[in-house]
Amino acid sequence: MLTTSQTILGLDIGGTTMKAGVLVHGKLEDIRSIDTPSLESQECILETIVDFISNYLVYDFSAIGVGIPGLIDTEKGIVLNLANIPSFTKVHLKDFLQEKFNKPVFINNDANCFTLGEYKFGAAQIYNHVVGITLGTGVGTGIIMNGHLYCGHHCAAGEWCSVPYLEKDFEYYCSSKFFIRKYGKKPKSLYKKALQGDSIAIKAFEEFGFHLGELIKNVLYVLAPQAIVLGGSIRKAYPFFKESMLASISQFKYPSVSSNLNILISDLDETAIHGAVALVDEFYVAVKTV
Repeated sequence: MLTTSQTILGLDIGGTTMKAGVLVHGKLEDIRSIDTPSLESQECILETIVDFISNYLVYDFSAIGVGIPGLIDTEKGIVLNLANIPSFTKVHLKDFLQEKFNKPVFINNDANCFTLGEYKFGAAQIYNHVVGITLGTGVGTGIIMNGHLYCGHHCAAGEWCSVPYLEKDFEYYCSSKFFIRKYGKKPKSLYKKALQGDSIAIKAFEEFGFHLGELIKNVLYVLAPQAIVLGGSIRKAYPFFKESMLASISQFKYPSVSSNLNILISDLDETAIHGAVALVDEFYVAVKTV
């Protein structure tokens, strides 16, 4: 649940687009997007970020939250690397933006932002122990423990994507990589075919659901959350992988845990920006009230 009434700027920096919005009286407004100059120099990208944020100065926001798909030193606000943006390594983004705008800045990775956004604004608000899983080009996870975001060192907690599984790792079987590798099509295309009753497409999602269930069982062994929130583009096909996923989860060794697990599907608009805004509510507001 959101605890602040402040005006907050949320920024999502992706490999292809940057999106931003401002939280005013608890609601996200004025959402905008621009292309990310991903192949340009670090200086060019930073200049683009500054220009983009400057469009929102009229709102006199109190702080900035930034979500990024990469490894982050959250204490120092250093972006160690950024997916699909080669020049954006070891960037002292927090210090840079604080110097430019004289506002507190909070940075975290996109999967953590997704999970925190769902906890503060979306489907997981009533739970204290939550894991968010984003299903898309890759697999991302975020962790809420005892009502607070847990990041680990350099935001690396919960990287189940790299946990060994079958021939490779979970990301190999629980992302779009699985569909492209085994069926030669992207999940969006297979989803359309599944809606039309195509048996091969339906089978693809049934297989995917089994693998996702195995990933979720790994999560249960480590964290035993009350709820798991599924996000990312593949979540839209949930009706086609739900049954096989639940069948896999039902084989979990401790039924008292698995039978009480709540599987939630994200329906929050602009989850990345909501998550970036939620960073400020999670960390800045907490610091101010100590």
